[in-house]
Amino acid sequence: MKRILVGIKRVVDYNVRVRVKPDGSGVVTDGVKMSINPFDEIALEEALRIRERGGADTKDLEIVVATIGPGDTQQQLRTALAMGADRALLVESAAAVEPLDAAKVFVKLIEKEQPFLVILGKQAIDDDNNQTGQMVAALWNRPQATFASKVELSADKAKVTREVDAGLETIEVDLPAVVTTDLRLNEPRYVKLPDIMKAKKKPLETLPVASLGIQPRQRLKPVKYEPPPQRQKGIMLKTPQELVEALKKKGLVT
Repeated sequence: MKRILVGIKRVVDYNVRVRVKPDGSGVVTDGVKMSINPFDEIALEEALRIRERGGADTKDLEIVVATIGPGDTQQQLRTALAMGADRALLVESAAAVEPLDAAKVFVKLIEKEQPFLVILGKQAIDDDNNQTGQMVAALWNRPQATFASKVELSADKAKVTREVDAGLETIEVDLPAVVTTDLRLNEPRYVKLPDIMKAKKKPLETLPVASLGIQPRQRLKPVKYEPPPQRQKGIMLKTPQELVEALKKKGLVT
C-alpha cells in the first residue's frame, strides 16, 4: 500500500498569549490550550487533498501521522485522525527533543512505514527552528522541496512551487521525497463532531523513543527567557513639521 507520512508537533495554541515564567526558565504551559502546530496542520491537509484529488496511484493511499512527545500529545494525534488521517504514531519522550534527534526519529519511522512522501510543516511556532525537514531529507538521502505553496504529484515525481525571497520557484524532485509546507499552500479543514467520534476508534500506536535506538540529548541550553518589551504609547502630532522634529529628536532623521 502506498503511504504518506505526516509529522506534527504539539505547541501552545497560536491564539494564546504566551507568558514567561516568573523565574525566566521557560514559558507557562500549565492550563494552557495546546494544539497542532499550524504549519503541520497544513501538511496534513495537503496529504488529505492529495488522496482526494486522486491520480498518481493515490486511490488506496494511507496517511500516517506521527509525533514525538509526552503521553498528552495523544490529544493532538486524535485531532489529526479526526481530520482524516488513517493511523497515528506517538514516539513517547518526556524530554524535549531537538531537531536533529527529531529527524533521526522520523528516519526510523520512515524505515518502518516506507512512505513515498514525507510532509512536514516548514517550522514550529514555538522554536521557529526550520531544521527538521531538511535534516530528515539529508539523513534519508532523498530529495527535498521546502516552503511549498503548491504540490503536484505524478507517478514518480513531485512538482513543487516554493516560496523564496525573490518570489516563487518551481522545482521537480524524484519520489520518495520530503516536502515542507508554507502558509499559503492551503487552509486546513474544520474537524466535525462525527469525525471526532470516529477518530476514537482509529489505531494509535505508542513507541518509547528508546525502542528506536535513539537517546535524545540536549545540545542547546536556553539560559533565560524574556518577554518582548512593552510597546510604548503613541503620541498625536498636528502637523508634518512636528513629525519631522519628533523624528529628529529620536535620531531617526537628520
